[in-house]
Amino acid sequence: MPPLQLSADEFRRLAEAVTGVAADFVAGLESRRTVSATVARDTTAAFDLPAPEHGVGDAVIDDLSVMAEHVRAPTGRRFPYVIGSGEPLGALGDFYASVLNQNVTAWRSAPAAVTIERAAVGWLAEAMGCEGFDGLFTSGASLANLMALAMARESRAPANEDGARPCVVYASEEIHMSIPRAVAMLGIGRANLRLIPVREDFRIDVSALEAELAADREAGRRSIAVIASAGTVMSGAIDPLAKLAEIARANDLWLHVDGAYGAPAALAEPAKFDGLSLADSISVDAHKWLYQPLDCSILLYRDAEAARRTFSYSAEYVKTHSDDPIEGFAFFDQTLELSRRFRALKVWLSLRYHGIAAFRAAIGENLRQARLLAELVAAHPSLELVAPVELSAVCFRWVNADTTALNDRNDEILRRVNERGRVWLSNASIRGASGLRACITNHRTTDDDIRAIVEEVLAAAEST
Repeated sequence: MPPLQLSADEFRRLAEAVTGVAADFVAGLESRRTVSATVARDTTAAFDLPAPEHGVGDAVIDDLSVMAEHVRAPTGRRFPYVIGSGEPLGALGDFYASVLNQNVTAWRSAPAAVTIERAAVGWLAEAMGCEGFDGLFTSGASLANLMALAMARESRAPANEDGARPCVVYASEEIHMSIPRAVAMLGIGRANLRLIPVREDFRIDVSALEAELAADREAGRRSIAVIASAGTVMSGAIDPLAKLAEIARANDLWLHVDGAYGAPAALAEPAKFDGLSLADSISVDAHKWLYQPLDCSILLYRDAEAARRTFSYSAEYVKTHSDDPIEGFAFFDQTLELSRRFRALKVWLSLRYHGIAAFRAAIGENLRQARLLAELVAAHPSLELVAPVELSAVCFRWVNADTTALNDRNDEILRRVNERGRVWLSNASIRGASGLRACITNHRTTDDDIRAIVEEVLAAAEST
């Protein structure tokens, strides 16, 4: 048999072995530490091995079980940053997508994959109240936000032919770090990104935005885009989307909504996202609050022609030579990527298997659980909330009568909580106050897991 080739029977045997290890991992999740006890020397010893000249065969299956002891397990008690839970049907979709090995560039290269991706984009856009939007899958919101800003620049200050020209972009000071990176990479420059102050509720100060716009207009500067947050990473604040859309229209600005974290909550509580459908583009991370395995993000946009004007540049060898609107379709005309994974299959499978109503219910549960955690914090005299709870991010801290060293004390509590391994939290930094942050974007989380957060924080506080 040629090198690397497996017989169908051998592949089936190995696939069943891998599936068995994966099923055991999922079945045993809740008995695992969320933060494994591994340290650098252990992971290095286990995996940083000499490259084998000759294969080890079935022993690689044992490696998978070892690997599971060195991960941050996606239990219902995993709450740092904004991390999804890796829905198992999605994981199977990833497996099958890898077996099919489709390059999702154009219909002629991957007819089923292209059709499924376009269908899944339409389903999600409609579920979020943005029916009619076009779009595609990307690796993550960093790429989606970069592409959205490229579309904004090309629509307001074209640069593809003659190079970037001076222009200005606006966002709140709570905007995700991918935005300053994007304006730098696009040649706009971080000096031309206006970070607008936020109000007490961490939403953009609209009056301050309008003042900045007026000042730049008076100075003769070209303003091209305003970026809204539909769920800031730290506190989950949602900018006033309808008002920002009104300002964008009045000032000929592209409105991009960074909804990487929060936009899926529009399935469960659409009223919070009034004005979302008025955006020109929206980024959504399915690997966050749609519970999908990494990597899986979506960029939605109102006008596919704007994407084509920004990204289309085709060599002769990739032209489709078809006038049929389906068979002639090419994703490479609307994205930076040429080679593209079949990311949409996991979402398509998950939605087909569970139904959108199940995702709506799971997100609604996470929202309710965030409110439960806020109630538990508010009810305990040693704990206090440090930010409003708009979505599923809860920022709080331990307090006592001595306020002089609270930041250091909360940093130490966080270290001890995560060291104990039962729950995993991240830090909160709210207007100079250090605290603790739990972000609930996990379909496995139970109310007991929420109570465990408070239990672990109080236990850690007692031991410091």
